[in-house]
Amino acid sequence: MAREDRCEVTAVNQAVVENIRRNLLPNGTVLGLAELFKVLGDPTRVRIIHILSRQELCVCDIAAALAMSQSAISHQLRLLRNFRLVKYRKEGKSVYYSLDDDHIHGLYAQGLEHLRHS
Repeated sequence: MAREDRCEVTAVNQAVVENIRRNLLPNGTVLGLAELFKVLGDPTRVRIIHILSRQELCVCDIAAALAMSQSAISHQLRLLRNFRLVKYRKEGKSVYYSLDDDHIHGLYAQGLEHLRHS
């Protein structure tokens, strides 16, 4: 195992460690955040987030844009909706999706910015 990424001596700063432990996220929050990133870890769902970051679209248009079936897109949208990443509204017989709020747009934009920064 490579050693360059490890301390050569063991010198734990107990005060720092205790402060960190007092401020750790609760387990429920950690698990929720891990699940959120897992949901965002699917290429199809990232593509959906990408196109919805530009405009509200109906399921038919999303499916056509991604060359997928409406049922496959609906399944992905359901997962995104369950995590409050997207929201929908019905208009007649059509269902339109958009990003849930500005936080989601910001999360997506910051991820892109991070990748382009490298």
